[in-house]
Amino acid sequence: MFPYLIGAVAGFAVAALCAVVLRLRARSLAFEASQTLQDAHDAALAQAEARLQDAQSSAAHEHEDLQMQIDSLRADLAQRRVVADAMEASLAAERARSTDALHRIERIAAEATRLKQMSVTFERWHEQMISLMSQNHDMHQKNQELSSIVSHVLIVSLNASIEAARAGAAGRGFSIVAGEVRTLATRSQELSKSYRDSLHRNDLITTATFQDIQAGGKMIAASLASVESLSQQLRAELDDARAEAHA
Repeated sequence: MFPYLIGAVAGFAVAALCAVVLRLRARSLAFEASQTLQDAHDAALAQAEARLQDAQSSAAHEHEDLQMQIDSLRADLAQRRVVADAMEASLAAERARSTDALHRIERIAAEATRLKQMSVTFERWHEQMISLMSQNHDMHQKNQELSSIVSHVLIVSLNASIEAARAGAAGRGFSIVAGEVRTLATRSQELSKSYRDSLHRNDLITTATFQDIQAGGKMIAASLASVESLSQQLRAELDDARAEAHA
């Protein structure tokens, strides 16, 4: 019976030993599995950290590139703003010049209008001088006729005086009348000569004035044509400048 007891104990011991061995084996397998899982987890974590670092590095590079682009855009914008300010200043100056040119054109147009009015006045003076010269010519003819009449009256009065002297005492009264007529005729003849001299002086003054008016009218006409041409040229240049500014 004792041998059976020993065998039972030995069997139990073997069974217990097998159980312990199996448990240790299971623990070893579990540890190996856990270690494998930990290694895989560590590897995955390392890969994730590597990808994160790559992503952070790429993001940093992209941020630097974006910052450089922003800085470049800001510099370009600043340059464009400077150019725009310069263009605005140039446009303002051009507008000021255009306004000044327009004012000058208006003043030139006003002066042209005044010159036209003066030209009309000179034309009227020209016509009046022609009329005055015609009247002077007519007055010369009338004075010549008057001088001829006075000369004839002098001759008649002289003949009357001669006839009265021949008549003696009977013709004394007629002789007095003839003498008065001769005196009046002589005074009329002197007055006619003075009037003729005045007409000649008026002819000289009228002719000189007429020539001055003609020359002045021609100069005004030439000045008016030059002013109108200059005004049209300035207006054309102003229109071209405005067209270029709008373009």
